[in-house]
Amino acid sequence: MEGISLEELQLAARNHGMPLEALRYPVTPVGLHYLLIHFDVPDVDPDDWRLTVRGERELTLDLAELKQRPRAELTVTMECAGNGRARLDPRPVSQPWLLEAVGNARWGGTLLRPLLEDAGVRKSAVEVLFTGLDRGIDGGVEQQYERSLSIEDALGEDVLLAYEMNGASLPPQHGFPLRLVVPGWYGMTSVKWLAEIEILDEPFGGYQQAQAYRLRQAEDEEGTPLQRIVPRSLFVPPGIPEFLSRERRAVAGEHVIQGRAWSGLAPIAAVEVSSDGGSTWAPAELEPEQERWAWRGWRFRWQAEPGEYVLCSRARDEDGNEQPVDPPWNLGGYANNAVQTVKVTVG
Repeated sequence: MEGISLEELQLAARNHGMPLEALRYPVTPVGLHYLLIHFDVPDVDPDDWRLTVRGERELTLDLAELKQRPRAELTVTMECAGNGRARLDPRPVSQPWLLEAVGNARWGGTLLRPLLEDAGVRKSAVEVLFTGLDRGIDGGVEQQYERSLSIEDALGEDVLLAYEMNGASLPPQHGFPLRLVVPGWYGMTSVKWLAEIEILDEPFGGYQQAQAYRLRQAEDEEGTPLQRIVPRSLFVPPGIPEFLSRERRAVAGEHVIQGRAWSGLAPIAAVEVSSDGGSTWAPAELEPEQERWAWRGWRFRWQAEPGEYVLCSRARDEDGNEQPVDPPWNLGGYANNAVQTVKVTVG
């Protein structure tokens, strides 16, 4: 594998993952939640900001008017589509995520569906386009960040226009003053710094929809659009780390391994843990499910004897989707949900 480039280091410095020890928090503190910013954080004056919604009618709302609409709150696990990219071989060149591009936040705002209905949904409508204020160049194309949802997905019961994160106003880096939150979908769908919503009579063909975020093996393939999050489980590594390598050292005895699991396809049904690199597995104890779109906690009691171990965990959802041991490769490095592995030396 080639070394990390300066360009990738620039991305890694601008963006950040959630430290795995933050899995202890049921709701991720704002500063520990993963962050990916495609272009620049826009300079937004909340007094001048307006949201435009175009359907059969055009609506314009300021932040105060949005906050007067019926309020909704959802706890949602959000994961970057490129989480795990840096563990692929060959490694796709982009934001070099390992495993930590995830977070579980409490989002507050108003539901999208009533606002679309107020604007008027034409019978001919096929998609809804969401445009953010962030602007830049990607794939050689100058653009604002834009993504669309099918009309059926946009009218879903849980799609949220969020102006709060964990009980406070959205911070600038998370989309202030307003962002889209689409539960169960990878994070690229939840457009930040939202400025316009438009109901379309034909599919959107912009770069972030037609070129980026597609599963394909070669550049000339059309590929499959990336949508819902595939199952993943992560855990807090036991013991203590060596500073540079992050290799773990632990004492012999019982260790309670704590983790979280989630899937955008179906609720989590089971989590299993291995201490021998995936050769054998044992069931973990699931905590009660709190909300459908929030990650589910689990625990495993590990009796550690002196020696060298490779700990893994894997999740399975109610539709039978399960994490693989080996990572699935694709050109963009997306949806790599191969099991987490942690080497531990027990003394």
